[in-house]
Amino acid sequence: MSIITPDLLSKIREQYSLNWHGTHGIPHWHRVWENGIKLSEQQGINAKVLQLFAVFHDSQRMNENTDPNHGPRGAELALEFREHIPLDDEEFTLLTIACCLHTSEHTHSDITIQACFDADRLDLGRVGITPDAYFLMWVCT
Repeated sequence: MSIITPDLLSKIREQYSLNWHGTHGIPHWHRVWENGIKLSEQQGINAKVLQLFAVFHDSQRMNENTDPNHGPRGAELALEFREHIPLDDEEFTLLTIACCLHTSEHTHSDITIQACFDADRLDLGRVGITPDAYFLMWVCT
């Protein structure tokens, strides 16, 4: 069951500046969400954080190409919508770290944050990139 409510998704969409169905839009978010659900079946991975990462990590992109600060802006948006996000403080911290670092770090020691990175990377095929298995969870842990 998803913790992403229609109200939260609507709030995110209201401020999304790119094509809703573009390279980094809702179809990508849905695939990241699906990847996250599958990854969260592994022990110790927080499914709620993964689900919310899917909708926040690219929510503040300014373009479909290079935008190195979009992750931190996505974390800021999550903070702005904090009252609509059913995570405790520790989980919320994981969400914001994952958003902030998902394009700048290859790996992370926290299994949930690494799973967020992997859920996103597993959708790189949409832009013609094959994910590097070296950086995926089962190699890193």
